[in-house]
Amino acid sequence: MISVSSVSMRYGSKILFEDVSVTFTPGRRYGLTGPNGAGKSTFMKVLTGELEAQKGSVVRPRKLGVLRQDQFQFDAFRVIDTVIMGNAPLWKALEERDRIYEKPELTDEDGMRLGELEGVIGDEDGYTAESDAAVLMQGLDISDELHERKMGELQGGQKVRVLLAQALFGKPDALLLDEPTNHLDLESIHWLREFLVGFQGTLITISHDRHFLNAVTTHTADIDYQTIIVYTGGYDEMVVAKTQIRSRLESQNEQREKKIAQLNEFISRFAAGTRSTQVTSRKKEVERLQTAELARSNIQRPFIKFDQLRPSGKHVLEFEGLAKAYGDQTVIKGFSGAVMRGEKVCLMGRNGVGKTTMLKSLLTGSKDVAEKDFSLDGGVVKWGHEAQIGYFPQDVTGLIEPGLTVNEWLHQWDPKVTLEEIRGLLGQMLFRGEEGLKPTKALSGGESARLLFCKLMLLKPNILVLDEPTNHLDLESINALNIALQRYEGTVFLVTHDQDLIEEVGTRLWNFEHGEIEDHKGPYEEWAEKK
Repeated sequence: MISVSSVSMRYGSKILFEDVSVTFTPGRRYGLTGPNGAGKSTFMKVLTGELEAQKGSVVRPRKLGVLRQDQFQFDAFRVIDTVIMGNAPLWKALEERDRIYEKPELTDEDGMRLGELEGVIGDEDGYTAESDAAVLMQGLDISDELHERKMGELQGGQKVRVLLAQALFGKPDALLLDEPTNHLDLESIHWLREFLVGFQGTLITISHDRHFLNAVTTHTADIDYQTIIVYTGGYDEMVVAKTQIRSRLESQNEQREKKIAQLNEFISRFAAGTRSTQVTSRKKEVERLQTAELARSNIQRPFIKFDQLRPSGKHVLEFEGLAKAYGDQTVIKGFSGAVMRGEKVCLMGRNGVGKTTMLKSLLTGSKDVAEKDFSLDGGVVKWGHEAQIGYFPQDVTGLIEPGLTVNEWLHQWDPKVTLEEIRGLLGQMLFRGEEGLKPTKALSGGESARLLFCKLMLLKPNILVLDEPTNHLDLESINALNIALQRYEGTVFLVTHDQDLIEEVGTRLWNFEHGEIEDHKGPYEEWAEKK
């Protein structure tokens, strides 16, 4: 159990949450939600003890599993050792035992201490630690040959998986996971989901994956209105309950305001007359009914709408015999097909199987968005009549050149557009007030992603090629993107691990598996049933 009592956190004049008291119970799985900037990661750090609350206290269990956000912290350690470090008492005992055995001669005290340490190692299942860690890593698609490597040799996505295994190792009483699905492919997310559903302790997770939250969580702790309210159910159930509560409060306040207005009218009419007793009683009632000011919500909902300047031809794309290899590794082998106007193709499969390579291969047929350093080994790509492509790459760094303001960067893509239209577009993506004057070099990853969406909305392409566009978006923005893609009348190529997007947007699937690409002409549900 994790118990929070009267906890407050603020930065300057901004209150994140105040006098929060909440208990997280064993056997329950909590989604920690709230818009970007509401204080989710701050609250998580308070729970782990990484950050001291400015006011209040936190009671934690002895064994706490935490997903570490610093990917470089363990670069000097072996992968398997990094996982075992998730059980801090065991790792401490193993390290001390190794130090004692390194001594040239052992004293009687050393012998006694070794006996104590062996007891700790036995109690913490230390004799099966490496095999237990290996099983965990296999589930997270960390191949056996990586186990003995140093963490510094791994790629970012692989490191995240190892750190996730570290958090899960050692049978913790509570798991605190901040964005555990980041950099995980759909298969790994499914594995993690099943693992967490079977977890018997307390789980608290932050995630921008709505489908994951709905599948895993039994309760939702929502940070908003400067407090934390716990709702029963997953994310969708929380949204419904929160809307109902907010509507009820606002309705009650509206009724109070009407009543107060009627009372004040009576007071003003008879204040100087003979009905002083009634006036006094009504003044007291006004004080009692005075509407408590509602704290403002932190939620900001972007508005994404993709239009087409003009539609493409009916035959959007044809490609034949596509081939691409990196050294000895063949990624695409003789893939052919055609895409018609209005199709929404979702590319699925584990990380590293070639989804991004496929998008880059298709883009070689368009001189406007083709990547300069990329070329096919074989095959032909032909885009159809009037094809206009809007591209959102996986890595947005470097796409937005420094030395400009946000307004200037966006305006350069269509100098004919007025400044008012530019401001309107930026406002839709939550660049409010003076934020259009912000230097592009100061943009965060999330702001860069939102600015790229502004560019796509400005240019109005009839084909969208999107490579993991949700990486830097919060739940509200992902939901807005989902709706926008469903309503878009053009053609879409989408790489994503977000199951809601795949299910609700996709009309066709390219599934990458075992070096082959399966082309399923139909929605995800139909494909999953067939599987």
